[in-house]
Amino acid sequence: MKVAILQSNYLPWKGYFDLINSVDVFVIYDCAKYTKNDWRNRNIIYSKQGKQWLTIPISSSSVKLCIDAVRITDSRWQNIHAKTLVTSYSRAPQFNQLRELINDFLLHRKWDYLTKLNTELIKWINQRIGITTEIRNAREFSLQQNRIERLLGILTEIGAKEYLSGPSASAYLVGQETFFEERGIKLRYKSYGPYLPYKQLKEPFESSVSIIDLIANLPWEEIKLHIGSSNTL
Repeated sequence: MKVAILQSNYLPWKGYFDLINSVDVFVIYDCAKYTKNDWRNRNIIYSKQGKQWLTIPISSSSVKLCIDAVRITDSRWQNIHAKTLVTSYSRAPQFNQLRELINDFLLHRKWDYLTKLNTELIKWINQRIGITTEIRNAREFSLQQNRIERLLGILTEIGAKEYLSGPSASAYLVGQETFFEERGIKLRYKSYGPYLPYKQLKEPFESSVSIIDLIANLPWEEIKLHIGSSNTL
């Protein structure tokens, strides 16, 4: 059983879905503290106008909260994001796929909590592109106070034999390998890409943008080919 544990992101880039597709169980770790200027409530799109941020407005007091306690109190951003996506991608070859997302998530539903929006979007995109990984929530498990013990507790409850971590987590996991070994869990790090290029609305090619760009430019059945990576450290 291979497991990954990570905070939710808003409209994540392809590497996020690569990580999900590389494991049997993916745990949304939104019991962690909300971090300002991170990927929880924003991401980058890429159109003929170049790179552009899509940001969900969040109260400055959110830095005191866990991600799953962060509320979205102003819904005006939904129309703004919808209009921005239409303006940016209306001439993209698969715009109808993106229109489905816009209608379902931005125009016809209101969102109270950031984690709910992010999780539902991630699950919806998974289903459309054929990722069958089981999605769990960290709150389903007994959570310890110590960060490493919390991770190990979740992995043990799931019955994980391997923990696939994002490379950025190595800053606090290096030197902790013996704790994983004692639980019979192999610690490995995901290496993102290289990913296949595809035709975008603008040159040069930009890989590290929201998966929105893939959804607008490639058919659903081809997207999974462009998130695939077997590289691990």
